[in-house]
Amino acid sequence: MPATVPFAEDLFTSTKDELIHAARLAAGNASIDSSLVCAVVEQESGWEPCAIRFEPGFDERYEKGKISNITEEIARSMSWGLMQVMGETARDLGWKSHLGKLLYPGNGLMVGCAKLRACLEAHGGSVADALLMYNGGGDPGYPAAVMARMPNY
Repeated sequence: MPATVPFAEDLFTSTKDELIHAARLAAGNASIDSSLVCAVVEQESGWEPCAIRFEPGFDERYEKGKISNITEEIARSMSWGLMQVMGETARDLGWKSHLGKLLYPGNGLMVGCAKLRACLEAHGGSVADALLMYNGGGDPGYPAAVMARMPNY
């Protein structure tokens, strides 16, 4: 992952147009269709950079008791920022900083695009299959919901 990220520092004052611009930049850096990245952001966070969600089932299944630091365990069991990247996924992708920094738009977009790129590669470029993997596979309607948003961008 790049050391510097555009728009990483502007958490609370970015306009939607600025966030869309940042999403398009991140998509280009990851060689992903920018309308796909924007559609994922709209679906996942509604363009809210500060979106976070604790996933108790994820914590119970994957994290409970595996990490001695309870704060890190809980943070890995949360989804963060514009693309709602799980903390555990961010760590797997090499994110070393505090997981809360995924709320900064550039950071969350960079890590989210890295995850989406990995999903696309794992499924030979199939957008529907990649989206299902991106979302964890639990919602079969997720790919269609995201792809329906793509023409907005």
